[in-house]
Amino acid sequence: MIAAALAEAAVTEVMPRFRNLASGAVRTKSGPQDLVTDADVACERAIVAALARHCPGIAVVGEEAASADPSLLAATGTAEWCFVLDPVDGTANFASGLPLFGTMLALLHHGEPVAAWVHDPVMHDTAIALRGEGAWVEDRHGRRNDLRVAAAAPMASMRAAVSHRYLPGDLAPRVRSRLGMFGAGWELRCAAHEWRLAASGPIHVLVYWKLMPWDHAPGFLLHSEAGGYAALFDGRPYTGAIHAGGLIAAPDRASWDEVREALLAP
Repeated sequence: MIAAALAEAAVTEVMPRFRNLASGAVRTKSGPQDLVTDADVACERAIVAALARHCPGIAVVGEEAASADPSLLAATGTAEWCFVLDPVDGTANFASGLPLFGTMLALLHHGEPVAAWVHDPVMHDTAIALRGEGAWVEDRHGRRNDLRVAAAAPMASMRAAVSHRYLPGDLAPRVRSRLGMFGAGWELRCAAHEWRLAASGPIHVLVYWKLMPWDHAPGFLLHSEAGGYAALFDGRPYTGAIHAGGLIAAPDRASWDEVREALLAP
């Protein structure tokens, strides 16, 4: 039901605008790299309406609504039940005509992600996770493939996606100088696909600093239910109510400890 709503919004609001954005359809928000398009706004509107029909009474905190009214973010920590939604994650890719973007949705219970959907509008499939019930990808025909994180490996063999643009102070150059310790690394500018790759095995490690809940609550649950381990830089558990402090995801706790020490230790 919810996966179908995401897919419908992608078909009606997102894909018709891909590589077909009208003049003035791309705008900036907090800065020149923080973009919003007509597709983001229309997709969020469509999904919020669908959730209101299917799950009445549950608050929805969408990225675009919260950008206009930051006070909405408080619900991620105070509401008993709350959806967090990124209608088009990877907006810079979308606006550039790069087919690497997705729709991210999570249901939080007192801030804890308990259900997640990460939809790929290009390939028409959805990664889904339910707490305690695993994670899988379901295509448009209902075929299902279970997700599993990569096996643990030496750091020199790990593939990593490290988002270092927002790291504070001396942490940014420290982390950047150590990225060569991984076997391979790249940044996709799209948390939706980075989390999907980490939950399915092609990427071993994810590192983020900025923790907006619509970017990471869905992926965190996918990764966790696929057998992975993730925690804040200081080791505290992640919840959708935490919006800063850095997050590392790895195949298991031992790998997490190794990555944290290698990247963050003075």
